[in-house]
Amino acid sequence: MNHIKPFNIPFFALGFRTFFALSGLSALVLMVLWRSLYDGSLVVDNYFFSNSYWHAHEMLLGYTVAVISGFLLTAVKNWTGQETPTGASLASLALLWVYGRILPFYSGLLADEFIALIDFLFLPVLAFCLLKPIMAARYLRGYVFIALLLLMSFGNALIHMEVLGWVEQSAWIGFQIVIALIIVMILVIAGRVFPFFTEKGLPGTLTIRNPLYDALSIGSALLVFALTIMQVSGYLLAIAASLAVVINILRVKDWYEFRIWYVPLLWVLYVGYAWIIVGFFMTALGAIGLIQPTLALHAFTIGGIGVITLGMMARVALGHTGRILKASQAMAIAFALINLAALVRVLIPLLLPNWYADIIYASSLLWLTAFALFAFVYAPILTTARIDGKEG
Repeated sequence: MNHIKPFNIPFFALGFRTFFALSGLSALVLMVLWRSLYDGSLVVDNYFFSNSYWHAHEMLLGYTVAVISGFLLTAVKNWTGQETPTGASLASLALLWVYGRILPFYSGLLADEFIALIDFLFLPVLAFCLLKPIMAARYLRGYVFIALLLLMSFGNALIHMEVLGWVEQSAWIGFQIVIALIIVMILVIAGRVFPFFTEKGLPGTLTIRNPLYDALSIGSALLVFALTIMQVSGYLLAIAASLAVVINILRVKDWYEFRIWYVPLLWVLYVGYAWIIVGFFMTALGAIGLIQPTLALHAFTIGGIGVITLGMMARVALGHTGRILKASQAMAIAFALINLAALVRVLIPLLLPNWYADIIYASSLLWLTAFALFAFVYAPILTTARIDGKEG
């Protein structure tokens, strides 16, 4: 008798397929729900006592963590030569993530502690899944990502501890820790893949990798976020943030080649990095009271995280399904729209502060359109076998 393996399908062949698909779907669903909750057209019981807490948690620890999961499950396999979860194991990990998104709406039917536990478990379980191949290959550089994931779990725990009423005012610290770690992880990954992607995408290009700038980039970012978490503001934070701006500009300058502007899969990554630099610049301005600090927050999140994650998913999915590394016209438009969403949300409030509600609405529509295009283009790519016949 033949035993059918229900998870032996392309969708569960490698981590990027499953989690990039979930990321794209959640980017749409979570934003639609947030818009409905924000304008009051939808009122639901939710484990998170604040709609703003739910929105921040789901965009960071839902959408963004799904992108990180898909990338690391795929990259660690490449870096170590060891297997990462596929098939039923990958499906189980994805289901744990899905439950974390759904169960908060069962508050009152399920114990709040159980809802918190299910959401909390995902990052430690992901770290364990990645730790096994890293240890087997003795891949020392991989431990950095394990540490970042576990620290992110700690930030998530602080959020849940306040929601559960165990401690007071820990959620804000938790969110700041999670944002900081995501930005640091992006900076670490950028140093590894941006020069490589540039050389692959632009034949004849040789990028310069400067280990000193790599270290200073991450160190300066950690300093800025540490001061923010300790609620240190004024000129000390402004100087630290300005230093981060200068260092990251110098770092990217060594990778930059003008021809990236002819390659959407490259310029979207560089523009996303630019948004992180803008985030540090706006942090400096906010520290001395020239702008609202929340503008820097959205430069980091919608701009840095949103743009880079969309660009990384687009590039990684093409490369790991055996396709030509060229963005379709629809995706080039999506890249422009996600940047426009960040521009509207971050910069327009400086010019038209009284139009805040309309600005949020416009930014949301641009975000939704960008990810609708991603879902349309990449659904068949993520759910069908590699076109070159290889595994993965």
